Amino acid sequence: MRPKLIVIALIAFAAYVLGARAGHDRYEEIKHAATKYWNDPEVKKARKKAKKLRDKARKAASKQAHRLYS
Repeated sequence: MRPKLIVIALIAFAAYVLGARAGHDRYEEIKHAATKYWNDPEVKKARKKAKKLRDKARKAASKQAHRLYS
């Protein structure tokens, strides 16, 4: 009984280690792809445009609120 338990424990340990390593590798792939996408010039341009539009919308909303409540 005891040797069987040791074999099962070793198999479980090996599966855990191999699974963790594969999971880490996949995480690194996803991280690399996300970083590459985030630093893409077109994406940077879109982020900059979105920030400008956000600021413009805030200013317009503030102006409208000032008109309504003054």
